[in-house]
Amino acid sequence: MNRIFFFFLGFLLANSLGAQGYSIKVKLVNYDQDTLLLGYYYGNKQYLTDTATLKNGSFHFSDQEPLQAGMYMIVMPPDNNFFQLLVNEDEQKLEIETDAKEPVPNFKIKKSKDNQVYYAYLNYLDKKRVERENLEKEKVEAGADEKLLEEIQLKLTELDKSVIDEQEKIIRENPKTFTANLLKSNRRIDVPEFEGSPEEIGQKRYLFYKHHYFDHIDLKDPRLLRSQTLFPRFEYYVEKLTPQVPDSIIQSIDYLLQSVEEVEDTYHFFLSHFLNKYAASKFVGMDAVYVHMVEKYYNQGKAPWVDEEQLAKMTKNAKTLKSILIGKIAPDLKMNKQDKTFLSLHEVDSKYTVLFFWDPECGHCKKSIPKIIEFYDKYKSKGVKIFSICTVLGEKANNCWKTVEEKEMGKWINVNDPYLRSRFKQIYDVRTTPRIFILGEDKEILSKGIGAEQLGGMMDFLLEREAEEMKMQDQGKK
Repeated sequence: MNRIFFFFLGFLLANSLGAQGYSIKVKLVNYDQDTLLLGYYYGNKQYLTDTATLKNGSFHFSDQEPLQAGMYMIVMPPDNNFFQLLVNEDEQKLEIETDAKEPVPNFKIKKSKDNQVYYAYLNYLDKKRVERENLEKEKVEAGADEKLLEEIQLKLTELDKSVIDEQEKIIRENPKTFTANLLKSNRRIDVPEFEGSPEEIGQKRYLFYKHHYFDHIDLKDPRLLRSQTLFPRFEYYVEKLTPQVPDSIIQSIDYLLQSVEEVEDTYHFFLSHFLNKYAASKFVGMDAVYVHMVEKYYNQGKAPWVDEEQLAKMTKNAKTLKSILIGKIAPDLKMNKQDKTFLSLHEVDSKYTVLFFWDPECGHCKKSIPKIIEFYDKYKSKGVKIFSICTVLGEKANNCWKTVEEKEMGKWINVNDPYLRSRFKQIYDVRTTPRIFILGEDKEILSKGIGAEQLGGMMDFLLEREAEEMKMQDQGKK
């Protein structure tokens, strides 16, 4: 009896474990290869997760671990054509038959209502697409016949309405399916009519659209991360609907992360994505976004997947960057002049100061110096001074002064710190040269990370802005 009991218990456990995994059987006609691949979407990329070989006329993907719910792909080597597959937590034992050359119209599946609904819609859409193409062709052939063009346009409008009606029917009749969520996410945002000047109407339309941009998307659905839907929406919201200044971007990212905070994988993906995106950004000032994310999320224990060593590096890096963000007062530096006397950055009395880190052996520096000389000759009369820091350390520091003479750089302020007493490399994050900062009269950082060729354009912008501010002040006094 004991042996029978334990055998029966083992049988139940084995079947229980099997039930927790996935099994996808695929039969293909018009396919002469012996291998199929199973891939999936994840954010903005696609990955492969399994391989199946032909056995007894079919391919079988399986594992004891279940698949994460989302949109998958059955990939057919060697051309890597594919057809899509919806996977839900409760639908992971699937049996598929189709034609490799025309998978959509021939797609048949067992044990998945969601895929049946999805492929019925894809076939419906294909028919409507053919109708639209025929109507568009008729439109071209109609030429200048306004009456005929009007009739064709009416048919096109009715066609579009029929597609929307079909989508709404699917959503209504299959509310819990992934298909329904995908269709809802593509619903149009109806912007109401507004009154006012063209500028006011445009602003109101923009604000309404941005505020309601996610109305039809269930951000709590974890399946959307593994689809083609969520990532482009998040990117569009941040890059197109958000003014491209750090404060606005930070506000939008905080809103998005708060919206998906309960969805572990989605939150993890987008927190990491935005951190890496703005850590690597080449746009001036975007390091402020990176600093904010480290301080608000990573330093507050909201990214538990990061190990202590990596977190320590991020924290240190963010701390360094925070002191040199645009808008901050540039940290003071006490440096050596050629005559061994000292001069600090904050002692320089000028309307604008260009802080220029360079190295005599740096190829890019050699190309930049003539451009900076040209810039200085043009703008020195407008209150611009250059505080040039040679970054060479130790005994080789004498090469700084030799290069200053050879390159005719003596017309501006030249300093160095051969023993790194000022810690300028750490304070100003000087990892490579040249590195350029533009400072205002009170040494506020106005711009940074630009090339020598961009100095003139940036200075023109700053001078124009200064002139506009003075003009507005004068008008205010009147």
